[in-house]
Order: sequence, then C-alpha cells, then structure tokens
Amino acid sequence: MKKLSILTALAMPALAIFASCSDESTTLTPSRTQASARVGNGAPTGAHYNLNIIGVPKGKSADMTGNNGGRIFVALDGKTRINLYPGTDFQVTDANGTDANGASFTLPDPDPESDGTTTYSVFARVPGNQRGNATLTTCADGVVVDGEEIAVELDCDGITFDASNFKKFTNVSAELLYVTILTDVALDTDDDGVIDYTLKAGRYPIFDERLYGFFWEYDNQGLKLLQLRFYPISTTVDGVVTP
Repeated sequence: MKKLSILTALAMPALAIFASCSDESTTLTPSRTQASARVGNGAPTGAHYNLNIIGVPKGKSADMTGNNGGRIFVALDGKTRINLYPGTDFQVTDANGTDANGASFTLPDPDPESDGTTTYSVFARVPGNQRGNATLTTCADGVVVDGEEIAVELDCDGITFDASNFKKFTNVSAELLYVTILTDVALDTDDDGVIDYTLKAGRYPIFDERLYGFFWEYDNQGLKLLQLRFYPISTTVDGVVTP
C-alpha cells in the first residue's frame, strides 16, 4: 500500500454547483432522480460533463489544436499529476499533463456538508478492446489544523482501470472524490499538554478545509483512453468523517 506523509500549504475554499453537459462549461440544474435510469453502456441518462483522459507516447507533444476543455493528455507509460481545484463549473484549465507542470482540472465541491452524500457522481469506463491499464489515485499534499502541518498517513492506493473490469460505466465517486486518512491523529492544538482535537481516520471530500493540494495521480501502463462522466445525481459514500 502506497502511503503519503504530509509536508506543504493551505486548501482553497470550495464552491459547490453543477457544471456542464458537454465539452463546454455550462451550469446544470441538479437532479437526484436519474440514478436508476441506465443506458446500455451502464451510464445514467441525462445531462452530464464528459472528460476523456488520453494517453500519448513519451516524447510526443500533445496536440492542443481545437482543444475544447473536455480532454486531458497524460503519459501513455508512467505517472501524470492532474491537479484539482474548486470551482462552480467542470473545466479543464490545463489539458497538457505531459509536461513538468502536469494537468489541471476544476470541479465543484462534491460533498460540502461532509455527510457522505455527494452533490454529483462520477462514472468511468474503458471503451473498446484496449490493452493496458491505468491506476487513478485521489490524494492530497498535506493536512493543516489551526495553521499547522500535521503528519498523517493517507491511503493513496487508487483504483485500476482496464477493459476487462470497466467495460461499462461504473460509479467511482467514492474513489475519485474523497481522500482517505488511515489512522486517528490526536492533537494538542494549544500546547497545554492536553489532547483537545482528534483528526479521525476515514474519508474526507476533496476540498475539505483540513487538507490541501488535491490531485489525481494517473499511473498509466499503456491505456490510451479512460472516459469519465459527471452527472448531477447523488451517491451515498460510507466512512466519511463529519466536520
């Protein structure tokens, strides 16, 4: 199990509204009644935002011509960092993950109440008869409590996608919208020798104020295309730590 110890700055405030149904950023009216309606590819029906993650060979520059915001280019072999930022719409703000800066993706706060009920859901599939696989991990750079860095262990194992287990769209909201802290951390925030706060183990939504530096790590082993769809329907996620 890959674990991450913590070391750097503060989280941005999160905003929570729905976003586009096509490759352009557009505001949607949330609906929680579409989840049971599925088409042949396993996806819910209705408006959604498409995001294609495209693997390109090492040394090949990604073609940004006509880029419309609904795709991100990553290394065909190796790791790519996709930085996650809070916003009111779903939007690719840096599509080229093949350079040193990585890619950037803006999306709304998925669980502003930290109650385990998301305001939107993510579905993923590997289309066609592709070879290879990719592991997509949701993680963070660190944890801060009362302005101080806290050393904790984060579960950054991720979820592996290939054509055999993700042929149809599957709900991956729990894996892609939450970061997991592995163990409780007891804190003496005012240095009086008394434990006055415990950072509990469990799932924390991306953009939770106690964490910062949110990202997806895309560890690609030859997968050319992963499709993600974001729908304005809710998912119930277990193990979420309430504020």
